[in-house]
Amino acid sequence: MSHVIVMELGSNPFKSAGIEAGAFADLKRVSYIRIADTNITEIPKGLPSSLSELHLDGNKITKVTAESFKGLKNLAKLGLSFNEISSVENGTLANIPHLREIHLDNNALTSIPAGLPDHKYIQVVYLHANKIAAVGTEDFCPPGFNTKKAMYTGISLFSNPVPYWEVQPITFRCVFDRSAIQLGNYRKK
Repeated sequence: MSHVIVMELGSNPFKSAGIEAGAFADLKRVSYIRIADTNITEIPKGLPSSLSELHLDGNKITKVTAESFKGLKNLAKLGLSFNEISSVENGTLANIPHLREIHLDNNALTSIPAGLPDHKYIQVVYLHANKIAAVGTEDFCPPGFNTKKAMYTGISLFSNPVPYWEVQPITFRCVFDRSAIQLGNYRKK
């Protein structure tokens, strides 16, 4: 197990948490883990620090805690689409300092996750098909224009109940290209 680099556990019939603490203890070199479409209800504990990609799409995860990602200094891509996530705890993104891309689309979020303006490297944020009703001018970018934050190359907010005509243009001052922003109409289901 110490030589495994990619681990794919998708479509297994896991129940509740699904993964026991310590299950990844011997995986010292793994850089990619995908545990999708398994119905797990929480983010596995004790994920290897070597991870650069983690995909937990299509499960029944309801919240994201800061503790979930402690020690994942190399994580660059995080997929949490198609879960039931209603909250991302403050401080979560600070525990993943090299994150470049996060997929939180098709969940139950009611607000933009905290920490995006302070995150130095994040460039792609998928938040479409949630329950976000408002977007503030400092939800994505730090105040001011002279910043060391990487520019966003993609932000998706379509299919949220936010009235997009009320979102201030200054909200996206640290977006590389305006075509990288996806806003759109919301249809009640």
